[in-house]
Amino acid sequence: MREVSTPPLADLSDYRNVTDLLVRRVAVAPDHIAFDVAAPGGWRTVSTAEFGHEVWGVARGLVAAGLQPGQSVAIMSSTRYEWAVADLAIWFAGGVVVPVYESSAASQVSAIVADADVRIAFAGDDRARTALLDAGVPLVIDLQGGLAGLIDLGADVPCDDVERARVHAGPDSPATIVYTSGTTGHPKAAVLTHENFLGQVLNIAAAYSDIVRSDGNTVIFLPLAHVLARGLQLICLASGMRIAHLATPSEVVASLGVLRPTFLVVVPRVLEKIVASAAAKADEKHLGRLWAGAMRAATDAGTRAERSDDGTVVKSPTALTLRHRLYDLLFYRRLRAVLGGRLRYVLSGGATLSPRLSLLFRGMGIPVIEGYGLTETTAPLTGNLPGAIRSGTVGLPLPGSTVRIADDGEVLARGVGVFAGYRDAADDAQAFVDGFFRTGDLGRLDERGRLVLEGRVKDVVTTSHGKTVAPARWEAAIEEHPLISSAVTVGEGRPYLTALIVLDRDAVGADIDDSQLRADIQRAVDEANALVSRSEQVRRFALVVADSDDREVMTPTLKIRRRELLHREAATVDALYG
Repeated sequence: MREVSTPPLADLSDYRNVTDLLVRRVAVAPDHIAFDVAAPGGWRTVSTAEFGHEVWGVARGLVAAGLQPGQSVAIMSSTRYEWAVADLAIWFAGGVVVPVYESSAASQVSAIVADADVRIAFAGDDRARTALLDAGVPLVIDLQGGLAGLIDLGADVPCDDVERARVHAGPDSPATIVYTSGTTGHPKAAVLTHENFLGQVLNIAAAYSDIVRSDGNTVIFLPLAHVLARGLQLICLASGMRIAHLATPSEVVASLGVLRPTFLVVVPRVLEKIVASAAAKADEKHLGRLWAGAMRAATDAGTRAERSDDGTVVKSPTALTLRHRLYDLLFYRRLRAVLGGRLRYVLSGGATLSPRLSLLFRGMGIPVIEGYGLTETTAPLTGNLPGAIRSGTVGLPLPGSTVRIADDGEVLARGVGVFAGYRDAADDAQAFVDGFFRTGDLGRLDERGRLVLEGRVKDVVTTSHGKTVAPARWEAAIEEHPLISSAVTVGEGRPYLTALIVLDRDAVGADIDDSQLRADIQRAVDEANALVSRSEQVRRFALVVADSDDREVMTPTLKIRRRELLHREAATVDALYG
């Protein structure tokens, strides 16, 4: 199977731009609680109508400040309620949102401000304010003290003026300009339209109606500068799912018991930390062996559940059922309570999720839905669905999307969320083929059309922390060793980097387990690690040998075929993380 499509579930013809989502929600459920907002001593609630009123007031303030339809407005802040207000208000005032990561260096801020011609910006703290002012932004609005001042500024602006600004943008108009991380060189400015957002919001809400519900709630702690978090926010807002924001990830676990979410979006590293914490607590109580048994039982239960999803009737032996119930009393139930006790599903994105981790959480009663997307696809392109989860895959194309696998294995995308191009036409030259966006990721489609990711076209590695690493420098350094012919860095979806080091058989002979040889290679690894940052360093390695006449794994010019080597040595790679 080389291509698979999923038809759209939503009709966009009645929507002009993203602001219609809030306008309609206010009309349908004005008194519904839309947000939980952090306040001294706890949380306060904000209804849909109250949120809409605040958005409208800030939009009037932006019009009073001189914002013209189509002009760019930056937001540089941590995740917070005011981010959501500013985001929608910019659209209501006819502007284009330019998110800036709060951790951005001054040079990055200056480059974004200049490229997008930002004249007005919102700052989340003093550092952001300074960076934006130094970048030449004439008007920087402080989010820390609230938005009352801006609302007061626009008090005399006629409502008709804001309404004209609100409907100025059409489906094809730019809604946001998102600057990618620039792992392949310089950051690229991806232009996402109102139609991109509407297509994603309405279709994903329809596909996940069992999850995104008006009686549910979520906590957003991913950066709102990331398109995934913003897309999630719009989906929840349009569907009535209650939202709370947290700026500090370390505060998340403590807040879950109070907020009790029904749904969370996380990166894989969060799930890894939850398991590691549970294991550490079990060891402290001298229950390490019981916890190990509980993990095996949960993984087994998760595997059986997945087989049931595929239509296979699976009957669990009585002994396994009893053990699972025991472990539920000892561990699983307590872990679910730590997460608030109401969590029905977790969505994992941003990096590849280990199948083992997916099965483990499924078996503990917390199904994990893995999805896949990019900035250029307006967040999710594919996703597993409730009742049809398959670990190790990122699911089927979401409604309105098509995935094609190119001859070289690259994942190509087309659909409602796929952008039309970058601001700089030069960046588009290699970005599209036959009307499909080239994702830069390698993958395949399984027998049911689910996408399985297999790394990056240009060998860039993304760890489970969401850290993107280009391993070329480390590999080049290690390959200078006379006994080493090639090195393949591994770490996609893993917590740290490891490597398969391919030895020159003629130089080392047959015994690759020789302790002196390993010591020699270890010194070479240490020297290569000294040349790169900590996140780019390889922690563990395995020695392998490839024959130069083996054309399946070596090219005619004696370059390693990385995918084939990783396929052959899959068990070796798994052992490096054991």
